Amino acid sequence: MPSNYQGTPDEVEALSAFINLMRAGDSVAAVLQRDIAQNELTNSQFGVLETLLHRGPLFQGELAQKLLRCTGSITSVVDGLEKKGMVERRRESHDKRYVRVSLTPKGKKAIEQVFPKHVRAVVQLFGSLTREEQGELRRLCAKLGKSARKD
Repeated sequence: MPSNYQGTPDEVEALSAFINLMRAGDSVAAVLQRDIAQNELTNSQFGVLETLLHRGPLFQGELAQKLLRCTGSITSVVDGLEKKGMVERRRESHDKRYVRVSLTPKGKKAIEQVFPKHVRAVVQLFGSLTREEQGELRRLCAKLGKSARKD
């Protein structure tokens, strides 16, 4: 969907690209969120469980960094997962400020059941693009993301 803004050609093109990117991202996120919610998880909880499954135990700060979230929001997500018995926290003996988060057997079992369904849903959604288009999309998103981080 093009922008209705009556600016310069560069402004109109950039705004139109932004609108398309946001709408596509929102549409994909909505579909995947429905799948995740069926497993009584939020997107953030799923992200923490998936990261711990593939990266192993991490400090809360590392989790926040990997998931592009602030440490405070990760703390509340981990709180919820800990109450569900899916993760456990351990303070480091050398520095009590550092809290390592790891999956419990219950959490590992849950994410190992949910993740393959998630992968299938992502593959299905991205099936409208060829592998080459998916690669180009990945490269363009990385380029845009690097540019945004410079500011």
